[in-house]
Amino acid sequence: MWQKIKESLRDVLAENMYNLWIEPLECVQCDDESIRLACPDRFYRAHLAHHHLGLIQEQADAIDGAHRQVLLCEVGQKALPATAQASQLRLPHIPDSRSSVRSLHPRYIFDEFMAGDSNLLALSACKSMVAGTDTVGPCLYINSSTGLGKSHLTHAVAHEILATSPMARLHYLTAQQFSAEMVRNIQANSMDLFKRKYHDRCDILLVEDVHSLTGKKKTQEELNELLDSLIKGGKRVILTANSAPRELSGIDEEFRSRMTSGLVTTIQEPDILTRNLIVHKKAESHGFFLDEELAGYLAQHIKGDVRQIESAILAIRAKSVLMGGEIEMALVREVVEGIVGPPKNLTAVMIGEFVSNQFNVSVQDMQSRTRKKAIVFPRQVAMYLSRAHTRQSLADIGKAFGRDHATVIHAIKVVSDRIIRDISVSAQVEVLNKKVKQI
Repeated sequence: MWQKIKESLRDVLAENMYNLWIEPLECVQCDDESIRLACPDRFYRAHLAHHHLGLIQEQADAIDGAHRQVLLCEVGQKALPATAQASQLRLPHIPDSRSSVRSLHPRYIFDEFMAGDSNLLALSACKSMVAGTDTVGPCLYINSSTGLGKSHLTHAVAHEILATSPMARLHYLTAQQFSAEMVRNIQANSMDLFKRKYHDRCDILLVEDVHSLTGKKKTQEELNELLDSLIKGGKRVILTANSAPRELSGIDEEFRSRMTSGLVTTIQEPDILTRNLIVHKKAESHGFFLDEELAGYLAQHIKGDVRQIESAILAIRAKSVLMGGEIEMALVREVVEGIVGPPKNLTAVMIGEFVSNQFNVSVQDMQSRTRKKAIVFPRQVAMYLSRAHTRQSLADIGKAFGRDHATVIHAIKVVSDRIIRDISVSAQVEVLNKKVKQI
């Protein structure tokens, strides 16, 4: 019996949480009335009773529908009744049911989230959900590609709720975990317990990766019914996925409609300025400094997945410490190449020729001292693209256009700013980016 309970707990708990708090438990007695679990010491027992006993009891009830009281004791001692354990650790007027939350990353908090134009709406919406305002509606749906901050925001919401509203009943899990838990309860003929947990004992529900429910009609129906119940009851719901609701295939239309009953927001890839800030922030959090040239190189070449930026920062730090030297461009290039692959043998001169053809200006004009707008902008775009698509230093890029490295830095900033402010410039540079990749 205990082995079956452990298997079900393994499905709903993060591996590190399971190994730390469940694996050490020893079942010293199991009969029709109770299950007695021995803890290593009294501190362990107190923590388990406060944080995990409710979940263990739910999983025990779900195995075969028989209610066996879960009792905790220390090795060599008799167990106290579960009610006595709870009453010792629970303050008056606190609900008997508890939050169930997957393991949270300690640094995934709002203060550590790097805000930019690409994610500001999602960040504001999450803070609104924590505050309990009706700004975004009862249901928030966040979608993005992997590594852009969905999990950071949902972890931040959970951290904030647990810290500021300890009486709130928060359930945070993945769609896969929700599906697995539902199936176990169906098999154990204990769906009443499952529904009671989520319909009656939930104030805020966070479900990640709802795209994984593609084709799982029964789970979609159950989650759709739950969303309906929570929304009508004035509860809060946050869902995440890798695509917008309209783009999800194999999803029931009623469920799709329910997911869009509040705000639907997309986190885009961070722009160059935000990536630069992320690079500096990550480097600072790992205890070292990157100058503008090195940080700019990382921001230019590692795009999309923010986790890749952190991976690069960790690799740079480790290699510099092991090699006992300063962080130089050669090291940064080596790390970037290991993450995004070897760059093409493009040069600033090649890109200058390409841009001159696209804008119908001569390379000589771009290399001249003229400050005509018709020449300055193509020159700046050529420098921006050279930085993004070559391994050349700022000084080498500047030399190709008769300028110094400070002018290149200025050009990159100007183009980056215009990409953010001007949709037509953004579209134009995006087209040029794609063409350069085909050279």
